[in-house]
Amino acid sequence: MRAPDRLRPLVAESWRRSARVDPDGVPTLSLGDDELDAARRDGPLATLLPVVRRLLLDDSRSAGCVLAVGDASGRLVWVDGAPAARRAAEDMGFVPGADWSEDHVGTSAPGTALRIDRPVQIRSDEHYANAVKPWSCTAVPVHDARGATVGVLDLTGDDRAVERHTLSLLTATVAAAEAQLALAATRSPAPVVQHVPSAELSVLGTDTAVLRIDDRQVHLSARHSELLVVLAAHPGGLAAPDLAEAVYGDARAVVTLRAEVVRLRRVLAEHAPGVTVTSRPYRVGGVRTDVDGVLSALDRGARLQAVDRYAGPVLPGSAAPGVDAVRDLVRGRFRESVVADGGVDALLAWSRTPDGAADARVLRALLAVLPRRSPRRAGLVAAIEALEGS
Repeated sequence: MRAPDRLRPLVAESWRRSARVDPDGVPTLSLGDDELDAARRDGPLATLLPVVRRLLLDDSRSAGCVLAVGDASGRLVWVDGAPAARRAAEDMGFVPGADWSEDHVGTSAPGTALRIDRPVQIRSDEHYANAVKPWSCTAVPVHDARGATVGVLDLTGDDRAVERHTLSLLTATVAAAEAQLALAATRSPAPVVQHVPSAELSVLGTDTAVLRIDDRQVHLSARHSELLVVLAAHPGGLAAPDLAEAVYGDARAVVTLRAEVVRLRRVLAEHAPGVTVTSRPYRVGGVRTDVDGVLSALDRGARLQAVDRYAGPVLPGSAAPGVDAVRDLVRGRFRESVVADGGVDALLAWSRTPDGAADARVLRALLAVLPRRSPRRAGLVAAIEALEGS
């Protein structure tokens, strides 16, 4: 599928991630009625929904738009708004229970906002799926008191859905809901739980991952490293063919995949019982990667801290397509963050890493903010010419 000309960098990166999505496909229903009722009644979305209804529903109806709330995996839990807009949205599968994650429908505000964990506005032709191109949308991720993503708020409609004030309105609504979530957390008594060792997976700058559980380390095989990296990057889970494609480059390698997952589970059961790999779809739980720490620092605006934590590309020796996608995601997030910030210190720090030094856009941004008499300018110009001429 050919992308429109001059896509914004954020959208272009999303289109690249969406390359395996069928642009003529329709979202699948991933939640049944009982699951939808439970999501609306219990947990963080039960706190979010009353705030959304009170602050946004009347305005969204008046504007002829559709308002939606999705869970952390991108599955829509609640959809409301102007009746005519709702009926039209149903034709493209924008209904409760549908999976609108980026992995399933490509570039869209709710799916992409969850993927990069930041507010997003997507205009008509920027959507990847053909059925969504008549629409525009704005989405904002929702976080709990610990900073974990628990859902997404989305407004979909015509061009009014991406007006400048729309993003501010949704952001303010999410802030109000997050305040309610934080208040609820402080009022809830701390549960008494058995200690489960915290596990962190180190995958930056190393060909094979190291799993750290408290004061112990487990060195994983290259294939197990790839499996955990890909699964950690898809908290919503992956179907067996998708995971096989991401790890082996072949969606048909499901039998090989299942055998390897069995071996991985044995390793985890022996050394890290708190880390689990479930199936249908395949998901990993109980582990945090050093990639998460780097991206979290970028999200907070702590760019120098993020660069300091960045030990190198994700599993640099791996040729797995899914690992390569995670590498590109991290590099793209660094580029987007330091260029948007425009500060000399952040740009200079990232340009000193191998990834930053190989990125002409980063070097050009640094060149633009360096003083005219800086001795670094000549070297930067030479480096840019070498990159762009190669």
